[in-house]
Amino acid sequence: MSSESHLSPSQPIPLHSVSHWHDEADAVVIGFGAAGACTALEAARSGARTILFEATSGSGGTSALSGGEIYLGGSGGTPMQRAAGFDDATEDLYNYLVAAGGPNADAAKARLYADNSLDHFHWLMAQGIEYRNSYIAERCIEPSTDDCLIWSGSEEAWPFVTQAKPAPRGHCPKFVGMGGGRYIMDVLAKRVVEAGVDVRYDSRAMALIVDDSRRVRGIAVRTGGEVRMVRARRGVALCAGGFVMNREMVTRHVPLLLRSRFPIGTVDDGSGIRLGMSVGGAAVNMGEGFTTVPWYPPGSLVKGIFVNSQGQRFINEDCYHGRVSHYALQQTGDRIWLLQDNSTYGAGELHGLARIEIGAAGDSWAEIERELALPENSLTATVATYNRYAAEGKDPLFHKAAKWLKPLDEPPFVALDCRIDHCFYSSFTLGGLDTLPTGEVLDEDHNVIAGLYAAGRTACGLPRWGEGYSSGMSLADATFFGRQAGRRIAAAVA
Repeated sequence: MSSESHLSPSQPIPLHSVSHWHDEADAVVIGFGAAGACTALEAARSGARTILFEATSGSGGTSALSGGEIYLGGSGGTPMQRAAGFDDATEDLYNYLVAAGGPNADAAKARLYADNSLDHFHWLMAQGIEYRNSYIAERCIEPSTDDCLIWSGSEEAWPFVTQAKPAPRGHCPKFVGMGGGRYIMDVLAKRVVEAGVDVRYDSRAMALIVDDSRRVRGIAVRTGGEVRMVRARRGVALCAGGFVMNREMVTRHVPLLLRSRFPIGTVDDGSGIRLGMSVGGAAVNMGEGFTTVPWYPPGSLVKGIFVNSQGQRFINEDCYHGRVSHYALQQTGDRIWLLQDNSTYGAGELHGLARIEIGAAGDSWAEIERELALPENSLTATVATYNRYAAEGKDPLFHKAAKWLKPLDEPPFVALDCRIDHCFYSSFTLGGLDTLPTGEVLDEDHNVIAGLYAAGRTACGLPRWGEGYSSGMSLADATFFGRQAGRRIAAAVA
């Protein structure tokens, strides 16, 4: 057996070199975020003896850093959707998920989730996660109250509105203040312990163990100051997060995210993905990531327009804040401005966090243009074109919805400074291991790698396209497909 210094997530350990097992279980789960919790929970409840290893000293992972939104709907709607007057058809949820998944959307996962999303909502409630039957119609990133239903994506915005009937699907837990992800993880962690899962903290996965047929037989884990060989009789599930904290991997796969200086994650070093790739697992959509600067509320800011360093618009501002930010990152230069007039401007409650400040103010757009040192007639021409069409209720260039169209013609005018090199542009990765909806990891030929499963950001699930991401998709994907993986492992032949 190689020494610990030679162990690497990128190099599996041959089964014949393992002299003895230190531990064994039916299911071995790596990572105690939402995906790992739900995988372990379902495996244990299905009768599989389960060990869950977590690299840090507590549960939560990146899931606990989230706002707690879970993207839910279909089957006519959740109780919150119905009470708010929305009849959310399963086909509309499915079509939106496919559109949001982008060119490489996983239709099979979208189908399974859309068909079972309402049942998943009831499962979440059965675990003890509470939801208030309330709806916030105004644009927000996440509620600061304990309200539930919000618009958390681009459902009403072009081009998605042309592909599926819109409905709000962001379901936030009954938790006062921002950061409901910690609350959700605490509830799930209690259920994991109650189910009898053997949880081991401060335990880092080092390398997978495979036999001559490439079947995964176990995993080497560094815990308690030593490396232990852990046999997995039915399978290993990788739920170790994405790779946004591994800047070398970000540079290699999705360098655009390097412009975002605030990666969101805990460990998220790509080790789970590398473990899967070490035994032939295919990684897909590795060039995709999410980024955002929280530029609203108030919702009136959506009636303004974004311009780049050439004074040109580049997006319909009524889409999801992450989609706007994704396009902002693609612009030449670091300068991004959000133009407002006296009737639309409002100091956003998140602007302190986002570091958004007034970059210029004046009584005419020509004055704003000069103050921003933009080319003559660049910004003024952009605003004049926008205002002319907005007065007619049209936006032929970017298709902003009519309810957000308003000529920016009431002085004083301001340009909010949303520059990329200063403001809080946060990010995480969306690429990961290719899996079946059951969590089984696939190789480049789309064959199942026996004994290996993945869920959460270690896998490439529903959220896989930066331009289509909606808040709540990550937790929806992690909890739902973690459950599928757990049940599949428990049903596997030992």
